[in-house]
Amino acid sequence: MPASMKRLVGWEGLLLVVLLAVMAFNAIQTPFYLRADNQINLFQLSIEKIIVVLAMTFVIINAEIDLSVASVMGLAACVVGILKDAGMPVEWAIVVALLVGLACGAFNGFMVAYVGLPSLIVTLAGLIGYRGFARVLVEDNSITAFPDWFNHIGQQPLVGPFPLSLVLFFVMAAGATVILHYSGFGRRVYVIGNSSNVARYSGVNVKRMKMTLFMASGFVAALAGVLLAMRLGAVRGDIALGFELDIITMVLLGGVSIFGGSGSLYGVLLAVLIILNLRNGMGLLNISGNTQTGVIGVLLILSVLVPNAVREARATWRRRRYVRASAPSDGQKGGQPA
Repeated sequence: MPASMKRLVGWEGLLLVVLLAVMAFNAIQTPFYLRADNQINLFQLSIEKIIVVLAMTFVIINAEIDLSVASVMGLAACVVGILKDAGMPVEWAIVVALLVGLACGAFNGFMVAYVGLPSLIVTLAGLIGYRGFARVLVEDNSITAFPDWFNHIGQQPLVGPFPLSLVLFFVMAAGATVILHYSGFGRRVYVIGNSSNVARYSGVNVKRMKMTLFMASGFVAALAGVLLAMRLGAVRGDIALGFELDIITMVLLGGVSIFGGSGSLYGVLLAVLIILNLRNGMGLLNISGNTQTGVIGVLLILSVLVPNAVREARATWRRRRYVRASAPSDGQKGGQPA
């Protein structure tokens, strides 16, 4: 069976059905849903999250996790704001913010790959530390008065009706898909996720790969933080707070195993569309943000439990089939004839 057909009859096929159901429900519930401006707005309000989702997919397939991405987004945005207020040209402030994100990712990667600490602990510490540093930089203030070009890039269309952030996402999604599914680098990501020892014995530089993925995650998170500051036109210490919940949910709902080694960007992109359409539909129905967060939390739990339950059911079915195939036939029972 071709790989595309296997996807359609597997988890990704189920996600496609769920996506179509959500879209149909939204279209029935409100006439505004299908308008072109709403469809662009659907992406625009969460574009920074789904950009980070692309990098997070690589990290989780590699059997690691990065809980610090939202804090790195906030820190990068605050760096741009504080340097702008200090008199640095905003263009250079953006460069510094991206380097800060790269440094955060390098620190996470070094502690995981070379020191040997669990990524859950390292990035949880980063979640707290980077967010704390962002709050120290701006305290309780809100930094505004960015140059017009800065706000224009984040808020106005660049190509047709699409803003810069959405164009970047399309380009990055295409590039990430090619790298993960059609390159040697992507194959090494999967091999390490399945077994780092097997990868090491196969000649893969596991430490360098993990370091590279965490640095990419930090850089992409910083880029998303800068784009968020452009879209909002303001920076606070709590910017991007809690974004990691949606980001991780999209990846796991897309069929990527929390244990690494399996999943695809095709499924993740379908999960992205499901989450965005759910949030958009609930927003159009005036459902509160707290309720929306609760729904996403439930999806996060289901995205872990359901695939594991399916894998267990498949494994049980295979074992039973093997036992039946291995069992002696009626003619072989009863030992030797008299």
